[in-house]
Amino acid sequence: MTDVAHAQFALSTEEQQTFRNQGFIGPFTVLDEQEMVARWRNERLVLMDRSNAIYTEEWAVSGNTNISNYDRHMDNDFLADLITNPRITDRAASVLGPDVLCWRTEFFPKYPGDEGTDWHQADTFANASGKPQIVWPEDASFGGTITVWVAFTEATVDNGCLQFIPGSYHTMNYDETKVMEYTPDRINKELKQGVRRGFFGYDYRQLQIDPDFEPDESGAVPMVMRPGQAVMFWSTLMHASHPHSAKTDAMRLGFAIRFVPTSVHVYPDTDVVEEYGGQVSLERYGAVVVSGENRYAHNRIATHTTTGHPFRRA
Repeated sequence: MTDVAHAQFALSTEEQQTFRNQGFIGPFTVLDEQEMVARWRNERLVLMDRSNAIYTEEWAVSGNTNISNYDRHMDNDFLADLITNPRITDRAASVLGPDVLCWRTEFFPKYPGDEGTDWHQADTFANASGKPQIVWPEDASFGGTITVWVAFTEATVDNGCLQFIPGSYHTMNYDETKVMEYTPDRINKELKQGVRRGFFGYDYRQLQIDPDFEPDESGAVPMVMRPGQAVMFWSTLMHASHPHSAKTDAMRLGFAIRFVPTSVHVYPDTDVVEEYGGQVSLERYGAVVVSGENRYAHNRIATHTTTGHPFRRA
C-alpha cells in the first residue's frame, strides 16, 4: 500500500494548509495540454459508442435522463486511466486518507448560450433524488465528497468556468432533505443576483435553510483552466459556474471525478439512481478502489477486467 504522505503527488504541508483554508486547490496539471486536446479529439468519438456503457437505454428504469453520462470510466480506457492517475489520486488521498474509492464520474458540458450553474453545496447528494447517495460513518466529523474537476477544454469566465467562495465549506447553507421541483422548461430563463443561473432543471434556492440567503459573491474566485488542468475541492464548498457568453462557439467541457474513503456507504438501500427526471439501474455499477484497499463489505465494488471493459462489478 502506498504511503500517502510520501506519494509522489501528495499535497505538501503548505498545500494541505491552503486546502484547509480554502476548501480547494488548483489548478494543477494532470495531462499536457497538447496531449489532452489530441486524446479528447479521439475519445469523444469513442464515447459515442454506448454498447458497453453501464447505463444504456435498455437499463434505464424510466424517463429521459442525463444520468447516462455518469460513470463512463467503467467502459472507457482513457477515463479509467484518468480516475487512477496518481496526479489525482495522490492528492485525494492526502485529504481522505490512504483507502479511497471513486464512486462516480460525470461530464459537465456547457454550450454557447447556456446558463451558469446555481451556487450550491452537496453533502449527501440527496439534492436531486431525495435520498442520500453517500453516507459517512456516524462518528465522522465531516461529510461530502472530494471532487477533482478536469478541464477537457479551455475553461474561461466567458465560456462558463467554475467559481468558488473560499472557506465556505464549513457551514451548510442548504438542507438536502428538502425537495427540489424538476422544471426543465425554466432552463436558461432565470436571473439570480443579475446572472443567468439554474441547476439542470432545478432551482437550488428551494433547498436554502434561510429563505432569504444570498451567496456573497464579492470574494468569489473564478477557476480559469487550460485543457489537461484540474482543480480539487470539497463538494460542501460553495461553488457555481459562469454562464457561457457565446462569445465563442466552442463548448466548455469538464469531467468531475468524485472520491470518498472506503468507509463511506455509497448508494445505500437503493438499486437505482434517481435524478433529473429519470432513473437508471445500479445492477452493473461498482465503485472503484483507486488508493489503498477496501476493508468493508457495504459497497458495490468494480474491479479491473481482461475482457475489453476497464471495470466490471465484482
